[in-house]
Amino acid sequence: MQDLFPVYKYEKGYLISYGGDITAVFELQLPEIFTCSDDQYAAVHEAFCRAIKILPSGYILLKQDWFLENSFNADFEGSSGNYLENSSLLFFHERPFLSHECYVCITRPNSGKPLSDSSLSNLLRSSLVPKEFRSTALIDSLESVLGQFRQIIHDAGIGISRLSEDQLLGNGKYAGLLERYLQLSDKNSTPVISDIVFKPQWRIGEKRPVMFTICEPELLPNSCSISMPYEAYSTDRSSFRIAFSSSLGQLLPCSHIFSQYIQIQDRQEVLKTLESKRLRFQSLSAYSRENSIAAEAMQDFLNECIKENRVPVKAHFNVLCWSSKIESGSLQNMVSSALAKLDVIPKRETIGAPQIYWSGIPGNASALPINETFDTFVEQASCFLNMETHYLSSGSPFGLRLGDRISGRPLHVDISDEPMKKGWITNRNKFVLGPSGSGKSFFTNHLVRSYHDRGAHVVLVDVGHSYKGLCELVQGVYFTYDEKNPIQFNPFYLGNLPPDTEKKESLKTLLLALWKKDDERYTRSEYVGLSGALKAYYDYLDNNNSEFPCFNSFYEFVEVEYSLFLQNEKVNAKEFDIDNFLYVLKPYYRGGEFGYLLNAEKNLDLLDQRFIVFELDNIKDHPILFPVVTLIIMEIFISKMRKLKGIRKMILIEEAWKAIAKEGMAEYIKYLFKTVRKFFGEAIVVTQEVEDIISSPVVKDAIINNSDCRILLDQSKYSNKFHHIQDLLGLSDKERMQILSINKANDPNRKYKEVFIGLGPVSKVYRTEVSPEEYYTYTTEESERLKLDEMTPKYGGDRKMAIRAMVAELKE
Repeated sequence: MQDLFPVYKYEKGYLISYGGDITAVFELQLPEIFTCSDDQYAAVHEAFCRAIKILPSGYILLKQDWFLENSFNADFEGSSGNYLENSSLLFFHERPFLSHECYVCITRPNSGKPLSDSSLSNLLRSSLVPKEFRSTALIDSLESVLGQFRQIIHDAGIGISRLSEDQLLGNGKYAGLLERYLQLSDKNSTPVISDIVFKPQWRIGEKRPVMFTICEPELLPNSCSISMPYEAYSTDRSSFRIAFSSSLGQLLPCSHIFSQYIQIQDRQEVLKTLESKRLRFQSLSAYSRENSIAAEAMQDFLNECIKENRVPVKAHFNVLCWSSKIESGSLQNMVSSALAKLDVIPKRETIGAPQIYWSGIPGNASALPINETFDTFVEQASCFLNMETHYLSSGSPFGLRLGDRISGRPLHVDISDEPMKKGWITNRNKFVLGPSGSGKSFFTNHLVRSYHDRGAHVVLVDVGHSYKGLCELVQGVYFTYDEKNPIQFNPFYLGNLPPDTEKKESLKTLLLALWKKDDERYTRSEYVGLSGALKAYYDYLDNNNSEFPCFNSFYEFVEVEYSLFLQNEKVNAKEFDIDNFLYVLKPYYRGGEFGYLLNAEKNLDLLDQRFIVFELDNIKDHPILFPVVTLIIMEIFISKMRKLKGIRKMILIEEAWKAIAKEGMAEYIKYLFKTVRKFFGEAIVVTQEVEDIISSPVVKDAIINNSDCRILLDQSKYSNKFHHIQDLLGLSDKERMQILSINKANDPNRKYKEVFIGLGPVSKVYRTEVSPEEYYTYTTEESERLKLDEMTPKYGGDRKMAIRAMVAELKE
């Protein structure tokens, strides 16, 4: 190996070969798969074309995309210790996935020499570095070319960075790129030397590599394109687009290296050579139809080269694959199938495989045999370049765990803070649309649980008991209504704090809502009278510590002390009819029909309670209770919003928003969605019916226009009228394509639903896959919830133990 190895040394950022070639190596960060539109693919393709065209004649671009079988390693030590978080980590631990790395080697061959023949591969020979490489002008020229190349790639939004000496050559702790390529090893692997044997069977240690090439013109497709339809995610109404070569990249589920060689040719020399060949074939065309066709093809090539000012190149592509999990025969079938999707006739390389493999060593691209290349233009060759990588995790400390579409690999996704910092969105509000059975409840449970785990205060308004299990597990406060245990609040209780202006205003709003009908206006004097009553009441409480703050004591105070005050001030009934006030509000006083509602003696300090659920299913149609309860809920959240400085707040309103809007609460929703962002908060509205969105002006004007994060679940049942949703939400054609692809090709061996998340210009579809423990916590299936409720008392009321028992039964 020491005698044959083609790389002489690393110096000043370059790899120098024994043959006199100089190579710079870069790592690229490509766009994520399933996230680009046709226009975005065209932009990436154009960037690669422009970057390649600035390379001088003779330069070689070798782009290597490494796809390696890997597994998710959970960080249990860095975990918060939360029960559901730990169960999720354990569930995903060792989940297999395909990691991706992309490297670009730009080689300046010795004196711009052309590619050599197979018989002259430097696997069989070596030579010394020529003296011309001591010239500083050569390096200056090369640096200028590389600078332009980097800038073009960077301007296209593709990350690009130069590899360091340790990254190329390695150190004592990890192997460098050169060693990794020879050993076909992982990025984080420790240096291990394995035998490389080419005969009788190619073997690198325990690996059995197989190579397929795309290099013979007769095996190439009749046409190529920048992008192509992906049938698995397409529908009869939308075509899901992926890059042309995606089937050889992230969609090929085995360890492989996809190598793409492009060498810039001297345009005049190519024209001269091909013109000579064309004339020769033309003169022989009378003797063979093949010669006539070849002459016409060369004529077309020359015409396009001159007319369109094309840059001719030599191109070669190969897939080097291996797998410890897949048998050799199945592996070959898999790669052959992937090539066939490009209309490429599969060709397994056997005799020439060692030389092609050897030329793939970074810094040795010029060793590629010229007989393994074909002539084309930059534009066509660039269609075969891999343009995508796998889904990437966010670097933000805040977020939730979702899975990528291909393998379900857990990803850390921030849909609140990072998008704000990057300018994708201007508020954290979210709009969730998902029909029944689409996995909406699982996603929202998972979302609020993740936010709560990271310190957020969560207020939920629900009408279907979707969050009862989670609330019990995190020991939150659950407000619901039934005959034996009716819903109770105490908006008059302030603890040891004096009433501020905002609290007084919310109490006045509540009292006016109880006193006046929706269409009945109050007078200025009545407003002043209520203000005076509240001020006097809290002054009275300061001097009477034995009195408990609640509606009962407020009613008694108004009936006696405040009534005398108004008489002394000679306030008549026209200005403030206190008898009418007391009569109308008597049902909320002790012994009245709703005497329980505003006189709670427990769960009083809701400001510091981090998880509160208001279940309004039984009162959503009640003409009196519902308006009062919604007012109190809004007051509780607005109090949190303004008083909890520097703490994240979230209010999630499920289907209850429809009833809230009916009861004249639209102004509260509008105020909430427009103001909450200023107080480190976010408002989320969840709905399932398309008609609700289209018909409700509240949703359209207040919620949608102030929700920069759009979350949609499976919309297949609305595919025929999805254009209404698209127009209403302002979705692009790319987002439409992504949404209609949801759940089209789910892994039948795993239980999950997919979700679309749009954040301004960035949109992706993720898996919502949860552990069995999370499943039983979030489930809305009545039989499962009843069984869990029955099991909980058997374990002393410990919900976690009951869930563990349910999971154990499932595994059995």
